[in-house]
Amino acid sequence: MKIDPLTGEEYYEVNLRGRLILNNPLLNKGSCFTEEERMSLELDGLLRAGVSTLEQEVERTLEQYRRKPDDLERYIFLQGVLDRDETLFYRLLYENLEEMVPIVYTPTVGQACLMLSHIMRRYRGLYVTPQDIGNIDKILESGSRAAVYLIVVTDGERILGLGDLGSDGMGIPIGKVNLYVGAGGLHPAGCLPVTLDVGTNNPRLLDDPVYQGYRHRRLEGREYDEFIERFVLGVKRVFPHALLQWEDFAKHKAFMLMQRYRERILSFNDDIQGTGSTALAALMTAMRIKKSRLKDQRFVIVGLGQAGSGIAFHIRAQLRDDGLTDAEIRQRIFALDAPGLVMDDWPGLEPQMRLFAQPRAAIDGWKLRSPEAVGIEDVVRNAGATVLIGVTAQPKLFDANILGLLAANDSRPVIMALSNPTSKSECSPEDVFRATGGRGLLATGSPFPPMVTPGSDFRVSQANNMFIFPGVGLGALVSQASKVTDRMFLAASRALSRMVSPDMEARGQLLPEAGVIREVAFQVALAVAKEARDSGLGRMVSDDRFENLIRRAQWLPRYYPYRPGPIGG
Repeated sequence: MKIDPLTGEEYYEVNLRGRLILNNPLLNKGSCFTEEERMSLELDGLLRAGVSTLEQEVERTLEQYRRKPDDLERYIFLQGVLDRDETLFYRLLYENLEEMVPIVYTPTVGQACLMLSHIMRRYRGLYVTPQDIGNIDKILESGSRAAVYLIVVTDGERILGLGDLGSDGMGIPIGKVNLYVGAGGLHPAGCLPVTLDVGTNNPRLLDDPVYQGYRHRRLEGREYDEFIERFVLGVKRVFPHALLQWEDFAKHKAFMLMQRYRERILSFNDDIQGTGSTALAALMTAMRIKKSRLKDQRFVIVGLGQAGSGIAFHIRAQLRDDGLTDAEIRQRIFALDAPGLVMDDWPGLEPQMRLFAQPRAAIDGWKLRSPEAVGIEDVVRNAGATVLIGVTAQPKLFDANILGLLAANDSRPVIMALSNPTSKSECSPEDVFRATGGRGLLATGSPFPPMVTPGSDFRVSQANNMFIFPGVGLGALVSQASKVTDRMFLAASRALSRMVSPDMEARGQLLPEAGVIREVAFQVALAVAKEARDSGLGRMVSDDRFENLIRRAQWLPRYYPYRPGPIGG
């Protein structure tokens, strides 16, 4: 960006000419190039005569988008816009976030990943294979368009609830970058999606002649660890101030990578930390509606994978902040996995499970349906559960009996059915409404329409990580934080919960709506930046200065004037 010293006009100096500009999605303006730009940049004859405004292009493109027959076709169409003109794509997304987030991210992005090799039209981001890792510095330098400050990276092993999709999992980092830009306001030139293509164990992909990934079984063990280490060291050398977001790794690897690198590079895991922070924000709002306290609740968390563990970690962290001891916290959080209530005498307990495992003495005197396994119904009844959280991808797991028991324990029970997509949700809004008489406070992982019944407007909040991770990333970068801490995520949860107004609380909403996500990202970023400063991990500037810096960092997609620069310069 340059500024004309006489007129004060902001403009970009462009070193390309003709079709090279039109083929560059960061520079292309389509029909919005002015007459002067067309002449000076050698675009004459390459465009139709009419000159449009960005507003006209958005209207025209939105009309085409809405004519598509289904969500997957809408996804493919939007990716085509992104590949052609990034400013147009992000302005379209910015102005239609509530409508388009389910298309560019969950749930539609999952459909796209299942067949990415069949529908991909243009490569985006970087793919790093075991054959490439020795040249990681060169790949990072040559494969990025500018000074990168955000990297979203996956190895494709656990894409949403779909499993191992190999390099077809690239749709997830691309989707996350779309939200960092559209919701958070980061500039797309500084954001890089990366897939570590270490192979796949998915026979469908290995047998698919169209699959474009690394056709080998996955790296594991020491070879995998060495590969990741070389990648991280490369990022630190080439982009020493970048934030690294780990995305959709297998459970055991996700926890290992988060712990191994959180002190060595500015990084976090959204599946664990972002999910936990979002859920905690919804619970904070629920406590205001219930006029109760978090430490007075009994939590049942079903599914102790990345998301469930992240939620349990964040509830535990907030309860510790509220002054409870570890023993008191264990009496309030009951975690279930496949065999039932997690017990401390289970063989081979995973490290993240140990914090929430119950001693046998804790269930002495419980009335159980079977002594072999303590199920959800047993725990809800005997523990006096007031909050029920599901991250299992098991549809209808929370049946009328379980929801009825929960409603008997509390006048305003909290239910969080967080599995994606809608078909995998542990219960529906109708299930909760019937079982609780409309008194339940509900958040879901997938979008559901509000339930309007006579005398009742039963609102369903979507607990989507998009409310947290764009702001956390923006706040960590603006504050120049040396690491992302648990306390930053607690601060993010509080900021998100504060975005729910009293009127929304009166309707039972636990989280804001997607239409205000840019302001949500600002407030979350501000809270994270202040926490970084107050904990001695970020730059020491005033609150007002942080507000100004974050506002200035939030890019608004618009076309800037172009002037010709030296060709190839």
